[in-house]
Amino acid sequence: MIHSTRTNDTIVAVATASGMGAIAVIRLSGQEAISISKSVFKGKDLAKQASHTIHFGTIRDGEKVLDEVLVSLFVAPYSYTKENVVEISCHGSDYIVQQIVQLLLKRGARLANAGEFTKRAFLNGQFDLAQAEAVADLISSDSALSHEVAMKQMRGGFSQEIKRLRAELVHFASMIELELDFGEEDVEFADRDQLRTLISNIQAIIRELLKSFELGNVIKNGVPTVIVGNPNAGKSTLLNKLLNEEKAIVSDVPGTTRDFIEDEISISGITFRFIDTAGLRETTDKVEAMGVERTMQKLSQSSLIIYLFDMMEVTAEEVQAELDRLNPKKLPIVAVANKIDQASEEKLAAFASIDGLVTISAAEGANLDELKQALVEKVNLGKLNTQSQTIVTNLRHVDSLNKTYAALDDVLQGLALGISNDLVAADIRRALYSLGEITGEITTDDLLENIFTKFCIGK
Repeated sequence: MIHSTRTNDTIVAVATASGMGAIAVIRLSGQEAISISKSVFKGKDLAKQASHTIHFGTIRDGEKVLDEVLVSLFVAPYSYTKENVVEISCHGSDYIVQQIVQLLLKRGARLANAGEFTKRAFLNGQFDLAQAEAVADLISSDSALSHEVAMKQMRGGFSQEIKRLRAELVHFASMIELELDFGEEDVEFADRDQLRTLISNIQAIIRELLKSFELGNVIKNGVPTVIVGNPNAGKSTLLNKLLNEEKAIVSDVPGTTRDFIEDEISISGITFRFIDTAGLRETTDKVEAMGVERTMQKLSQSSLIIYLFDMMEVTAEEVQAELDRLNPKKLPIVAVANKIDQASEEKLAAFASIDGLVTISAAEGANLDELKQALVEKVNLGKLNTQSQTIVTNLRHVDSLNKTYAALDDVLQGLALGISNDLVAADIRRALYSLGEITGEITTDDLLENIFTKFCIGK
């Protein structure tokens, strides 16, 4: 493992969100965390207290009382970072928080960098790199599924899968390396047939992991869902009803929406990022035309399409033609007929040929539950078992898995061509390196800097 960092100093940061609140938490970590806290705390002697205890007292700058606080102690190695950790819970005034932090800095602490607490936890062996990244995912999770997947990864589910694959490869790599030491004696310690079988099995698992990223990305980042249709089909009204707020301007005048409007909600644990777009029509209005152009751009970037139409204004044939025209990539699409409150039974029957049609009244909010269910089914997460299935959600992990797969391909090709053992061993080492990058068994300062600087300060 390659890394360097200052871990002999004591760091401090505010661990709660900025702004006025009932309480704020100030976190310290490092060898002197307890002694620095003791120097400003009036109450029990913190140096004599047991780990995982909480103590009431005051924070004082000389004789000046800054606040009444609760101090939580976590004595090394029984803490998040495996160092001495102190958490000071004070009142949530920005003034109080800054006064306490400045006092702790004067007593010898330094301000923590972004993600430095979690970085120290990784460097001190609390968890591996994939688990550390899952901490950030857990903090940013905004749906039941994203929370569930992040929790599983933080507890090591994905890491165990990678470590198991790597351990099996390490065995064969060591056998081939051993053969190199006996190169003149023509001995074979690594059974080539077993190696081929192992590589094929590992590649099959990697393919499944890579395939899971499509779902994992949806769980982590939400489903970009574009609402398209002709002007005055009711797109803005539908968006407002789904969001349960007046997000978009609703007007009888065609072409009201000139740009796209975006917001998100969670449906059955899945985050949908809804985008209301300008109505699709030929127009001489330059601003409206730009809106239509942006609609087409958003369509190309979406993962799910809602095509909304006014069933009183179009025929089933026109709707089907528009569905085909708008969706050349064959993305999941939900056809939604609006204004059923104005439609006769005969009119409804005329659209029966549209596959998977959902009929609603956006104005009255009728059948919105049926629409939401259709959206969830289109995302195809119904059979997903987040408890047992390993799901990849991180683009860095995808890149490492692709590199591993390519290196294993080279091993198989080398075995087929009968190339020398040193070249086969080199390809196996490439695969091991790429797998090791995922869990942090192989790291560089640049890699760690790139990962942990994306964390919030205080975590």
